[in-house]
Amino acid sequence: MTPEYRQNFIKGAEYQDFIMERLYEQGIVLASYSSKKYQVKYGENKAGIEIKFDGRMKETGNVYFEISEKSDPHNLEFIASGIFRNDNTWLYVIGDYEVAYVCGESHLRLIYERETGKKKTSAEIKETPTSKGMILPQKYVEERLALKTLRFERR
Repeated sequence: MTPEYRQNFIKGAEYQDFIMERLYEQGIVLASYSSKKYQVKYGENKAGIEIKFDGRMKETGNVYFEISEKSDPHNLEFIASGIFRNDNTWLYVIGDYEVAYVCGESHLRLIYERETGKKKTSAEIKETPTSKGMILPQKYVEERLALKTLRFERR
């Protein structure tokens, strides 16, 4: 695991805790699995809600939906993750400490398949040494894709 991957993992875990607290304030209690074994077998939590931090969303004006990853750039192949992870996820919460979007995972998969099949689309596919994902404009996500938008006050 590269230092960058580890740092992103820690940021993601802290954001997941932040979102779990905000959901708890609204009466939604999530208990996430801690071990890799249970996360692979059952998903992030029994509720089927995946939580992802997009630390560059405000800067870029886009939302990055991961489709595959590898923990080390030297690994030969990417494995399905994010919206294509094969688990119990049906809701996908993604955002930063100001705003988060609640999206249906099956809808995100349909958008990916529809958008990447065209020559001119609102989606862009981006690949880094450890991640592949679909980038959509934040405005599009907020106005047309999100089932719910959560806004947070600075604390």
